Formats: sequence, structure tokens, C-alpha cells
Amino acid sequence: MNKKSSYLRRVQLPRTPAEWLEAVMNFIFFLCGMLAVGCVVLITVYMIISGVPAIRKIGLFKFLLGTEWASTAADPKFGILPFILSSIYGTLGATLIGVPVGLLTAVFLSKAADPKVRTVVVTAIELLAGIPSVVFGLLGMQVLVPAVAKTFGKASGACLLSAIVVLSVMILPSIVSVSVTALNAVPPEYEQGSLALGATDTETWFKISVPAAKSGIAAGIVLGIGRAIGEAMAVMMVAGNSPNMPDSLFRSVTFLTTAIAKEMSYAGGLQRQALFSIALVLFVFIMLINIVLNVVLKGGSRDE
Repeated sequence: MNKKSSYLRRVQLPRTPAEWLEAVMNFIFFLCGMLAVGCVVLITVYMIISGVPAIRKIGLFKFLLGTEWASTAADPKFGILPFILSSIYGTLGATLIGVPVGLLTAVFLSKAADPKVRTVVVTAIELLAGIPSVVFGLLGMQVLVPAVAKTFGKASGACLLSAIVVLSVMILPSIVSVSVTALNAVPPEYEQGSLALGATDTETWFKISVPAAKSGIAAGIVLGIGRAIGEAMAVMMVAGNSPNMPDSLFRSVTFLTTAIAKEMSYAGGLQRQALFSIALVLFVFIMLINIVLNVVLKGGSRDE
């Protein structure tokens, strides 16, 4: 009895309307958080249940390391190594192009740009983020693909290089926006101390501000990489969609996302199950990126 009464004394029910409102809002926030976690769990379970059966039938190594995809042939083959390598090469290429451009743009907007110029560039970046991916694909198909074919003397410009260029443009808004926010959050005392010691503006920006904002910049880069891996429509329109090994920048290739998108409408049986298995592989890639993000952020916070 004493224990119960002491427990009731510790747990106080809300008394005023403001306390009741706060308690209700806390409960709603808790439900929203649990809903988000539940969605992730459900998606994970569904992908595993849908993707594992085909991998069992085909064989894990035969599925992941096979170099031939012929899902509609009399003797079907389900090797997705060309798709995996195409996605990896395309993402790496877009990262090599987009990250330096995005980071330099963010430093310029945060530290050096005139307010009027900053307003114009930020507006353009926000507009770039709002453009549907199909528009990027259409512009790439009508402008970039013919330009690549003409410049390099190829019969067709629908290739890995075109996909890399399109993806590098599409990831810029994520990198620039998050990096600018991180750079603006750097305490001004850091830069003032560096300038007082005789460092130039450029040295201060790249040796003080950028390292101090590395956690936020890393988050923007990972978000951009996530978009590059998950993009389907724009890549489908410029990459050529042939299941070739990406042994050249000018080969027509198929990404993991486009392999799913172009066949799911008519797939059935083992072919459909194999497409779900491709989605599972793609899902694992995204999860690995999130793990890398957490590691980078935790490392950054420990260093700070």
C-alpha cells in the first residue's frame, strides 16, 4: 500500500489545460515516431519476404554474380551483376562530379556571395530541386544524348556517361542545400579567430569552416548519393537500358532501378520474384548508405 501511494505521488496527472494539451501533443508525437519506425519495419519485412524466394530458386551467387540477364528467354537467366556495377559506377561518377561542384557552390553561397547573387542562386537551386525527374530525363534525351553521340563520334549517346551527367545534376540540390545550412551554423568565433591569426578568407573557409561543418556536409553528400542510387525515370531515358556490363562509359547499360521499372508491368512467375529480389538488393544498398551516414555523423560529433 505504501509503495502504491508513493508511486502515485511520483506520477502526477495533468491539472491545467496547458498541461493536458502538452500531454496530448507528446502522445501524438510518440505515435508519429512509432508509425515511422513501424513503416520501416513493414517495408523491411515485405522486401525480405518478396525477395528471398527468387534468390533461393536461382542461387545467391548465381543471382548476384551472374553476368547475363535474359528473363523472358526459353532458358531464362537472372544474373544482375551488370545492374549492380552500373548502379555503382553511375553513383560514383555522379558523386565525383556533383560533390566538388556542390561543395564549392555551398561555400560560395555561405561565405562569399553577394546577397543579390545569393538570392538568385538559391532560388535556382530550389527550382532545380523541384523539377520532376522525368523532366531531367526528357532534357537529357533530347539535348545531352545527341551531344554525347556527336562529341565522341558514337552511333548513340544513350550510355553510362549520359546517366552520370544527369545524376550529377540531380544530386546538386541536396548537397548544396544541406551544406549551406551546415556552413551557416558554424560559430563566427571560429572564423574570426582564424582571421585574427593571419589566415586568408579562403584558408579560413576551407581549413576552419568546412571541417567544422563536416557532419552536415557528409549528411548532404549521403542524401545526394541516396537519390542517385534510387533514381529510375531519368536514368531510364538516357542510359540505353541494355543489360550490358559497364566496361565503357559509352556502353548502353541498365541500372538496378531501371531493371525493375521496365519489366515489372508484364512480369510474372519467377521473373516477377527476381525483380523483387533486385529491389531487395537495392534496399540493402540504401540501408548501407544510412549506416555510413550514422558512422560519419557519430565520428564527426566525437571529433568535435
